[in-house]
Amino acid sequence: MSIEVRNLTHCYAEGSAMRTVALDNVSLTIGNGEFIGIIGHTGSGKSTLVQHLNGLLKPSSGQVLVDGEDLNGEGVNRRALRQRIGLVFQYPEYQLFEETVSKDIAFGPKNQGLPKEEIDARVRYAMDCVHLDYEKYSERSPFELSGGQMRRVAIAGVLAMRPSVLILDEPTAGLDPRGRDRILTMLEELHARENVTIVMVSHSMDDMARLATRLIVMADGKVLATGTPREIFAQEDMMVSAGLGVPAAARLCRALREKGYSLPADLYRPEELKEHLLRLWKAAGSGKGESPC
Repeated sequence: MSIEVRNLTHCYAEGSAMRTVALDNVSLTIGNGEFIGIIGHTGSGKSTLVQHLNGLLKPSSGQVLVDGEDLNGEGVNRRALRQRIGLVFQYPEYQLFEETVSKDIAFGPKNQGLPKEEIDARVRYAMDCVHLDYEKYSERSPFELSGGQMRRVAIAGVLAMRPSVLILDEPTAGLDPRGRDRILTMLEELHARENVTIVMVSHSMDDMARLATRLIVMADGKVLATGTPREIFAQEDMMVSAGLGVPAAARLCRALREKGYSLPADLYRPEELKEHLLRLWKAAGSGKGESPC
C-alpha cells in the first residue's frame, strides 16, 4: 500500500485568534514495504501528520491519497481505507479495557463482524507477532502484566486488524531498556517477515538508526529533509539546526575524526564504527597501512 501526501496544510483553532499552523504545505510519499522514521523537535508537526495518514484528522487543505484514493474524497469508503492503516498512539496501554488479553486483542476483528474462527486465528497471529505466548497470556488480565507487555498487547490489538500500514507514535516511550528492546525487535521482525509498511515517530535517533530505511525530518510544520539514515545523519549541522541530534555512534565517529582518525563521515551504526576501527588498528599493527591517527 502506498500513501501520497499532497500540499497538506492543517490549522488548529481555524478562524480564531489562537489559530496555529501545524502542517504547512507538506508533500511526501510512503512506498509499499518501507520503514519510515519521522523525526523532529516537539511541535514540529510529527503527530499531526501521522493522524492525517489514517484519516483521524481532516486537512485544512491538500490531500492524503491511499493507493491513489483521496482519503477525504467524496464517495470514498473512508472506513474501509482506515481499517487498512493501523495507528498506535503514545502509551496505547492506557486504552486497554477488556478482562483478558485475548478479548482485548479480539475487540477490533469482532467489531468487523468476522467469524469466530477467523477472530481466534487473528488473535493468535497478533500475539505471536508481539512475542506473547498464547497459552500463557491469552486468559490473563492485561492489567496484571508489565508495562512493556501491556504495550505489546495494545499493539497486538492493532495488528489483529491485519493493516497494510502500521503507524506508531513513540512506541518505546517510557519503557525500560529491556521493554524498549523487545518492542524494537518485534517491529524489526514484523517488517522483515510480513513486509508491512511501517511509519514510526520517535525522538530516539538510535532507534531510527536501527530500524528505518528512510527518514523524514520535520521542522516548523514542514518537511526539512528526507533521505536514508546514512544521508540524514551525515548532516549533523542540519540536524542540530532542527533541534535534533544524531545517533551515539555518529557522534563518537565525529569526535574520533576530530582527533585525527581516518573514518568516513557517514558512519552511524555501532557495528559499522567497530568494524572500521578494528580495520584501522589491524592495518596499523601489521605495518601494512596508515596509522589510525
